[in-house]
Amino acid sequence: FFSNMRCSSIRRFAAGRFLRAASDLSDAAILQDMAAKKIKLHQLESLLKPDFERAVRLRREFVCNYMAQHGEPSKAGHFENLPYQDYDWSNVFGANCENVVGYMPVPVGLAGPIVMDGKEYPIPMATTEGALVASTHRGARSLNEAGGVNTIVTDDGMTRGPFVVMPSLQEANAIRRFVETTNFDEVCEAFESTTRYGKLKSVRVAVVGCKVYMRFKCTTGDAMGMNMATKGVNKVLDVLSERFPQMRIGSLSANFCIDKKPSAMNWLEGRGKSVVADALVPRDVVREVLKSDAATMAQLNVDKNLIGSSLAGSVGGNNAHAANIVAAIFIATGQDPAQVVASSNCLTNMEDRDGDLYLSVTMPTIEVGTIGGGTGLPAQRAMLQIIGVEGANQEDPGQNSSTLARLVASAVMAGEISLMAGLAAGHLTQAHMKLGRK
Repeated sequence: FFSNMRCSSIRRFAAGRFLRAASDLSDAAILQDMAAKKIKLHQLESLLKPDFERAVRLRREFVCNYMAQHGEPSKAGHFENLPYQDYDWSNVFGANCENVVGYMPVPVGLAGPIVMDGKEYPIPMATTEGALVASTHRGARSLNEAGGVNTIVTDDGMTRGPFVVMPSLQEANAIRRFVETTNFDEVCEAFESTTRYGKLKSVRVAVVGCKVYMRFKCTTGDAMGMNMATKGVNKVLDVLSERFPQMRIGSLSANFCIDKKPSAMNWLEGRGKSVVADALVPRDVVREVLKSDAATMAQLNVDKNLIGSSLAGSVGGNNAHAANIVAAIFIATGQDPAQVVASSNCLTNMEDRDGDLYLSVTMPTIEVGTIGGGTGLPAQRAMLQIIGVEGANQEDPGQNSSTLARLVASAVMAGEISLMAGLAAGHLTQAHMKLGRK
């Protein structure tokens, strides 16, 4: 055993010394060692740091050479259109992406500012869809002329859902009682021992035969919070393993969370920030800015967003195009784009109130953070800074991420009112032909 440990240590030492020595090699020598598989594709940053740009350049060259040698030289030439220079790769290495060969420029437009709860906020949107920013901007203008948007956060909690296996149904039920009721305080103590900001709010348990599925829900400060929740849950599972030695951990994540998938549970119980926003738009603003009227838009909302979405069997899709706005803001501000799946859950409501248009959006699953992940990259951080929510709020933890979630809902409302007005007036195709095509 000790002999194997010594051999393993020697190998790690030799590999480390090789990498340090290899950093002095020429580009040609490094590419030759990569071809000989002495240097792996993912090792370049460790080998050449702090010259990360050189690592990216050599990886691109290696991939291009590989393509040329395998009968695809034309594909290699396309890398010229993917930029990689003049980018601070030190922020990316070990945090955001592996095997980097460049970065993807996406246009960023500004809609608004929009007046939300009495204060103006810009809406940064990264998108390649023509007319989206212009339409959201028009919606923001109409809402501003109505006095702005009112918002509330009704719930806040990130989730993680593991499952464990017990020898019998009775023992599975014992864990359910332990976690949900009899020892919830002990579970909280274990969870919260891993974080300063994470506070366990609840555990929902489902028993399926001998299998126990647990949905832990916790606040996570200004972080989106998946990693925080995962660490806390992992500690709870350690405690459960001690109290129930016969327990077997099935998976730390068992889709009971539920993350990055359509879900009735998220729609009903919420995940991340649950936000409701509303506004009352006077009839003259509806007529002059939106070129429509309240009665027509309210009826279209029923026909399209309620009846149409119901016929399609949509879960959380009772809206016109919430995902468009959510995705654009997520990309601009460094959020996880895959979480647009749940974050765009939205119920849009419109009512004719004596000629004025009342509208609201209910979004129970906005999964955002202002610290961690892609929010630390310079460009994305800059967009958070112009909103005024960059990083962690030291005085009121969680306030920055809540403000961002409220802005997402407000921007979605702007997008909804503008698109619905365009559909009611028959202007959608005209706008896309003008702004979405050359």
